[in-house]
Amino acid sequence: MHWERPDRSIIALVSAPSGFAGRTDPIPVDTSDWNHVEPVNAVLRDLLGVPTSVLRLVSVDGGSAPFGGVVTYHVEAHGEPDRTHLKPAAEPEPDAEHRLPWARLGGPSELVDWADAVITRTGPAVQVRTWNLSSVHRLPTADGPVWLKAVPPFFADEGTVIKMVAAHDPTLVPEVLASAPNRVLLSQAGSGNCWRLTEEMVEQVVPRWVAVQHALAGEPQLRPTTVPMPSFGLPDTLTHGDFHSGNWRDSGVVIDWSDACWGHPALDACRLMEFNPQLSEAIGRVWSEAWLAHLPDSQPLAALDVARRASRLHNAVKYQEFLDNIEASERIYHEGDPETELRAVRALPR
Repeated sequence: MHWERPDRSIIALVSAPSGFAGRTDPIPVDTSDWNHVEPVNAVLRDLLGVPTSVLRLVSVDGGSAPFGGVVTYHVEAHGEPDRTHLKPAAEPEPDAEHRLPWARLGGPSELVDWADAVITRTGPAVQVRTWNLSSVHRLPTADGPVWLKAVPPFFADEGTVIKMVAAHDPTLVPEVLASAPNRVLLSQAGSGNCWRLTEEMVEQVVPRWVAVQHALAGEPQLRPTTVPMPSFGLPDTLTHGDFHSGNWRDSGVVIDWSDACWGHPALDACRLMEFNPQLSEAIGRVWSEAWLAHLPDSQPLAALDVARRASRLHNAVKYQEFLDNIEASERIYHEGDPETELRAVRALPR
């Protein structure tokens, strides 16, 4: 069954160098994801005659999180816009609790300036995504695209985590070109994601990740997971935290390491199963065989039975942490997520 994502239109509340300039009428854009802002900036540049950056989501009318409807954004114009396409409107609030640096005026430009001190761009920076959990720019260079990512302070430092993994398998992660607290510059990691996961891709990625987890097992090097579980002969180690196939690239590289924490490795296997239930049996088999190759006396399949609940509980705690630490207008991305995970726990067979 193919699900058609709903259409999205956008309204931009535009701040210019000279001050707040007004709002646009609703404009259709060609993708439905609220945090996908590359097409938003493209239509605004055509309309206003200057480049823009999306700062944050202000409100949504219609749609279903995180897709569709009429989405209002606060936008920064990098130059004086053509005001003939703008109407009077109330200026967005200048500050709010938990507002992130990239959601403030000047925030996206500051990130790009930081990257420009490290690399030489061959063209304009492209803001690809922005929301309460990350800001992502694509930066063209003579050697190919470079990815600039920033995350909130309550996330793991992605550069540090990637370097931990790369010490044992550099082919499993992007190359870190530069990093600072809560921001990182990364090499291109592949041309597409693995939402349409295959058993062959499971066999390519999972055993390599298990080998890294086995090598890293020992004293915690990150904050521990909030949901401990029996070991079944497996060690606590680095967990990706959001190990679904949308965070795998077709090259076999795994991205988005900012959810990482120290915990039971079965949590990652269960996260992969949650997104790919049609491959649960294959995932369980490949994952358990990989661990048995390292620890023949362990009980990985028994661990998976318990971890199915622990994973959902971990997800609920994580989503509540998001809600507790993000700006009120962007809570719409995650409202109801903790409750959804808790209902999923209750639905599991005992």
